[in-house]
Amino acid sequence: MGKILFIDVDGTLCSPLYNKPPRSAVEAIRRARANGHKVYICTGRSKAEVYEDIWAIGLDGMIGGNGCFVEDNGEVILHQKLSAEECRHVVDWCKANDLEFYLECNSGLYPSPFYRQRSEEAYRKKYGREPQYGDFFEKMIYNASPYRDDVNKISFRLNSWQDYLNACEEFSSLHVGCWGGDAPNCSHGDVSPEGISKANAIRVLLDHLDEDASDTVAFGDEAVDIPMFEICGYAVAMGSGSESAKKAADHITAGTDEDGLYKAFEYLKLI
Repeated sequence: MGKILFIDVDGTLCSPLYNKPPRSAVEAIRRARANGHKVYICTGRSKAEVYEDIWAIGLDGMIGGNGCFVEDNGEVILHQKLSAEECRHVVDWCKANDLEFYLECNSGLYPSPFYRQRSEEAYRKKYGREPQYGDFFEKMIYNASPYRDDVNKISFRLNSWQDYLNACEEFSSLHVGCWGGDAPNCSHGDVSPEGISKANAIRVLLDHLDEDASDTVAFGDEAVDIPMFEICGYAVAMGSGSESAKKAADHITAGTDEDGLYKAFEYLKLI
């Protein structure tokens, strides 16, 4: 019987340095699907940020927005969004606290005025090289109103860990997460509808497919992937991932840019 594979995108499927899938990862997924396994990306990205190079690999569907959105072969199974009032609250709070942000919608990504500038500065400081973001900034929609009613989640750059703690207090009725490293060194916080998680979305999809979690394998690299690890039958962490993800996994493969996904598929005899 085929397995159902859930693969995080950033830092797992895509290189953390170049924001593109290595050729070996593309080959692994195509061979796994040819062998009868189903493959879904399970990502913090919203659908607008899943570009053609990822869809062209060949996928059975996606979980997006860290669980806000579930799609199976083009059929939308779940879509939770922030209300217009919740969106305004988060946007105004970010502005009042000098936090650059972007709105994540299926229609596009909508950044605050200086989000790109501050992100590129942070990239240079971290990697000592010019930023490599692929299509991320080029496909953003600039100068649009940030007050919307179609927002999956809002991500914001953290100036300090206290910003995340403050967000947890301010938005106690919503889901507040963090990403871009292990706490307290995350680069971003995010706010999304209450109750969302990758684990919940996987549960919804499995119910739709009438499949059991014991037949699933999760692949991830950060703390946000741990709920996915916990619900799936087996969990694989990338060798280039965070320590928290590695500790929670059943198996640690090589780094993303060291053919880690391909090697994990071989190890699990998926290909």
